Parts: sequence; structure tokens; C-alpha cells
Amino acid sequence: MNNLKADPTDQALAALRYQTAARDLEHVVRNIAARYIVQQVPLTWRLLHAIEAEALADLGFASRHDAIMLGLFQRPSDLPYPETDEAVDFGTSTALPAVFAFAVSAYEEAARRAAKPASEGATLKRSRPWGG
Repeated sequence: MNNLKADPTDQALAALRYQTAARDLEHVVRNIAARYIVQQVPLTWRLLHAIEAEALADLGFASRHDAIMLGLFQRPSDLPYPETDEAVDFGTSTALPAVFAFAVSAYEEAARRAAKPASEGATLKRSRPWGG
């Protein structure tokens, strides 16, 4: 049974572990989504499920976090989403599974960057001595 009067230090540590895992998962998802974004593949329900499966199966992510933490990012089976080739549309919903939210955010960010005028991006670009 869960101890409802857990030590505040344990709660803070658990919260920190969760935040670390969430940031790690977001990084993994953004890297996966980036592969599709550069190829200009639209975000469909089927692709979103594929990104989710790949991210949660990522060996690096799984090796850095314990099974209980990994389970927190699994989409509950009673939350079905379409598996079609239609474009993803969550409407106004903000309650998304973590992987879905990270992937949608990556696509939205890429769309915003693509919508910026080319001249605007050129003025912000700085040269780096190491060539990057």
C-alpha cells in the first residue's frame, strides 16, 4: 500500500526523476519526429502511433529509467486514438499522452519556423568559429 505520508525528500526526488525522464523522452520524440519533418511527411494518426512505439521502445531511454518510470509514459489502453492516414487533429484538447504532445509540439514548432520569412531567419543567423 502507498504511504500517503511519504517523506517530502522522497517526493521531491520522485518529481525530479519524473521531470528528468520527461525531458529525456521529449528529446527522443523530437529526434524521431525531426526525421519525418525534414522529409516533409505530414503528421498522421498512423505516423503518430509509429513515433510513439519507436520512442517508448528506444533502448537508450529504457536503459536510463526504471520500469515504473517507463510505465508512467505508456498511453492507457482505454484511450484509443485512430490509426488512419488522416491528419492529426486534437481540436482544443490539451490532455494528450506525453509522446503525442511532444510529437505534435515538434511539428507545430517546425511549421512556425517554416512560416517565418527567409529574410527574418537570415538576420538572426550568426557564424560560429567552429563552422556550425
